[in-house]
Amino acid sequence: MTEALYLDNPYLELAEATVTAVGTDGGLWVDRSIFYPQGGGQPGDIGSIEWGTGFVSNIKNAVYSPDRSSIILVPEEGHELPQLGQTILQRVDWPRRHALMRMHTAMHLLSVVLPYPVTGGQVGVEEGRLDFDLSDGETVEKVSATEALNALIRADHAVTTEWITDEELAANPALVKTMKVKPPTGAGRVRLVRIGPDIDLQPCGGTHVRSTGEIGEVHITKIENKGRINRRVRLRFGPPAEAA
Repeated sequence: MTEALYLDNPYLELAEATVTAVGTDGGLWVDRSIFYPQGGGQPGDIGSIEWGTGFVSNIKNAVYSPDRSSIILVPEEGHELPQLGQTILQRVDWPRRHALMRMHTAMHLLSVVLPYPVTGGQVGVEEGRLDFDLSDGETVEKVSATEALNALIRADHAVTTEWITDEELAANPALVKTMKVKPPTGAGRVRLVRIGPDIDLQPCGGTHVRSTGEIGEVHITKIENKGRINRRVRLRFGPPAEAA
């Protein structure tokens, strides 16, 4: 069982851990992790680990174990590996992590501006996307949606987390915005991310900034048809190119 340190404090850049297993593929099982394991549309963190007398190995990804109880750090090929029981110092690639936090929070706000069922999504360092299920005749206007999104960002709403039981989630199905991917249950509780007192509340295990103002300006770059009623909305940091 790995303690997911990033859940309570996504701003941790350094933390010690103990190697609890070394896989045949070189993956390092750890007792605590600041590295977010890929999932839920968010990439796994990258960075490095240090141990012993100056040994360093780059980490190219983090993933869940098959039963999702542990987090496995994936080192780059050809690097020296720590031994079972070794204490390591984890160092996350902070600029990349922070960009993912900002984008992931912006995508939650996008689901507020465009209140349609979500059929898919991907968080990226420079670009994120959400796919929406729109009824026939419904459209998304890029400029007005961008303006509404930036208004929520500038309002600097607090972003917090809380937990509910599996039973409470089952009794409140409207909390789940994603149609195809359901939040993992079975552990007894589910993590919710709240924006403002009542701007947004939905299950999410990803990393987020403390307040929407930290996101900075964003803009919708493109709206693509991915089927008769499916629309893919792409989001990037900064102002539109013509306004930059």
